[in-house]
Amino acid sequence: MRLVVAEDSVLFREGLVRLLADAGHEVAAAVGDADAMEAAVSDLAPDVVIADIRMPPLMESDGSRAAMRIRARDPDVGILLLSQHIELRECLDLVGTPGFGYLLKDRVLHLAEFDAALSRVAGGGSAIDPEIVRALVGARRSTSLDALTPREVEVLSLVAQGHSNASLAATLFLSERTVMAHMRSVFTKLGLVDDGSTHRRVLAVVTFLDARHTSSS
Repeated sequence: MRLVVAEDSVLFREGLVRLLADAGHEVAAAVGDADAMEAAVSDLAPDVVIADIRMPPLMESDGSRAAMRIRARDPDVGILLLSQHIELRECLDLVGTPGFGYLLKDRVLHLAEFDAALSRVAGGGSAIDPEIVRALVGARRSTSLDALTPREVEVLSLVAQGHSNASLAATLFLSERTVMAHMRSVFTKLGLVDDGSTHRRVLAVVTFLDARHTSSS
């Protein structure tokens, strides 16, 4: 897998590059600011860009803003954001879209999980840190999700983390047929009709995360 790494902490950046190389990936560039990240992605056409959310030049949400611009120019580039803390405001439009992941930096320490998340993002899937999903689920008000049963919310929460139907079935000790039944019910209750032009699974995740973000604002 061909990667661009953008992280302003030299120690963390070099450690991440070494881990990725040891896992068999090609790190085409490792940079320390958002402008250099955009230039590297434009020049090198990586499969995935791994970016810290907070980095120079402003040390605010420069990484996620740059990621938004990259996605607008090249939808095929996977984006995996890393952060020390949960910061969703500048990247919410990316959450739930194909080829997007958002992990807390502690997750990098779990190498197998991190590599699996990276592979999902490169393959057009999603990888949302369970802590981020739990934070969004934490504050609950009346939303479009209120029609869902607790089990359906649990299933949708795991879908938001990037689980496939097979992975859902194994995690919840259910059959894949039961998982598919839960997903059909979720689609129906959220009014997501399969019209051939939209990806209902992605739309369901966006609805889930957007509703939780709104209720926690």
